[in-house]
Amino acid sequence: ILSNRWMFPVHIGVDFDNTIVSYDELFHRAAVDSGLIPSSLPHRKVSVRSHLRSQPDGENQWIRLQSVVYGSRIMEATLCEGFDLFATHCRNQGIRMSVISHKLQYPALGPRIDLREAAIRWMRGQGLLAEDGPGLTLPDVFFEPGRPEKLARILAAGCTHFVDDLPEVLTDPAFPHEVKKILYLPKRAGGEECTPDLPGVVVCGGWSDILRVLQEEEPGK
Repeated sequence: ILSNRWMFPVHIGVDFDNTIVSYDELFHRAAVDSGLIPSSLPHRKVSVRSHLRSQPDGENQWIRLQSVVYGSRIMEATLCEGFDLFATHCRNQGIRMSVISHKLQYPALGPRIDLREAAIRWMRGQGLLAEDGPGLTLPDVFFEPGRPEKLARILAAGCTHFVDDLPEVLTDPAFPHEVKKILYLPKRAGGEECTPDLPGVVVCGGWSDILRVLQEEEPGK
């Protein structure tokens, strides 16, 4: 898709979990509601995961909690800060965007709920698939069963850029070499302050930083 500024097609691929949708508060709340963690634990997904995995049967408890958060309670999750402004910029510039995510259809443990349908329901609830929204449509959303399929989809979709919160995805040897790699690494209170040194990967502290990266590439900048 060509805009009035770009001289070549730009196609932004974006991961879903922890990149568009934020689960930190929800994981903490759901774990407290289930009596799995003390309420004093930091309100971060990684803190909840680390605590549960240190407990007896903790890995299974973590898997069950994920099925709740990604399934029946996903509507309580929030949009990552700044994504709406980024998506609106892409729409206004005629830049295509696709959501490409590794997401199983059903959880390994817990209630059998369609996690992909739950994610679509959340996107609709956030207005991301609305006609007057950021320009995303259902055919722009791809949920893949594993990382190899996700990487193959990034290539097949023709993405020029891809944003993910997992360094291991962007540094995977199978990641399409012609796609610009952007790591979404928001700074959180009490979180890591160090920025990883990842050759060939642009590390951004939030969607406002990613927007600046994109704007700096626009013709005439």
